[in-house]
Amino acid sequence: MHKGSIQTVNQNAKRVALVTGSTSGIGMAIAKRLAADGFIIAFHSKSSVDTGQALAAAYPGATYFQADLSDQTQSRDLITAVLEKYNQLDVLVNNAGISATIPHTALKAATPEIWRDLYEVNVIAPWTLIAAAESALRQSSTRECPSCILNISSHAGIRPKGASIPYSASKAALNHMTKLLALNLAPDIRVNAIAPGLVNTPMSQNWLAARELWQARSPMGRGAEPTEIAQVASMLVASHYITGEILMADGGLNLT
Repeated sequence: MHKGSIQTVNQNAKRVALVTGSTSGIGMAIAKRLAADGFIIAFHSKSSVDTGQALAAAYPGATYFQADLSDQTQSRDLITAVLEKYNQLDVLVNNAGISATIPHTALKAATPEIWRDLYEVNVIAPWTLIAAAESALRQSSTRECPSCILNISSHAGIRPKGASIPYSASKAALNHMTKLLALNLAPDIRVNAIAPGLVNTPMSQNWLAARELWQARSPMGRGAEPTEIAQVASMLVASHYITGEILMADGGLNLT
C-alpha cells in the first residue's frame, strides 16, 4: 500500500472492530457499515442477546459478546474476550451509552445517583475499555494504517442542550477525554468522536419536541438516520491522519 492511500476492503478483511452497543440504533448501523467496509465485527450489547447472535451469524467472522459496561470488571473482560477470539483489535467504537431525561431547571431531580450512573457508562466505561485495549491497538497499528478509537458523543456535550444536565456533562467529559487521548496516544492510535444531534432511532421516536426543533431550525430540516452517522464513522475510521476531532453531525442545528 502506498503511503497515505486509503485502506481497501481486502486490507480491512483481517482487521477487527469492536462496536459497543451494536444491536440497535447508531451502534448497529456503524457495525454494519464497518462490516461492509470489510472489517471483522465484534458485536456487543448489555442485553438483546438473540439480536446480537443473529447479527454475528449474518457477517463473516463476526462474534457477539455480552457485557454490562457499568461494571468495570465486565468492561475489561470484554476486551479480554475479543482478544482471546481474534488475537488483535484494530478499531474500538465506544457507542454504548445511557441517558436520563430531566428538566435542566430541576436541580434536585438530578440526584448524585443519576450523575454516577451516567458517568459510569458514558465516561468511565469508555476509559476502561480504552485502557484495556491500548496495548492491542498499538500492536495492530502501522504508520500507513494507525489503529483508531471512535467515541460516540452528542451535540449536547458541545452546546448547552440535552436530555439533562448530567447527561450533557457526561458527553462533554467524553469529548475532552477524546482530545486528551488523541494527544497522548498519537501517532500509534488516532482518537476522534462524533457528536450527533437528533437521530431517528427507536429510543428517539417519541421525542416530539426534539423532532419539531430539528424540523423548524435545522438547515437540513430533519434528524439524521443511523446510516448517516455510520457514514461519518466510516470516514473517520478510514482516515489515516485525522485525530482529536469532535465532528458534530446535527444537520447544522449548531449554526442557528
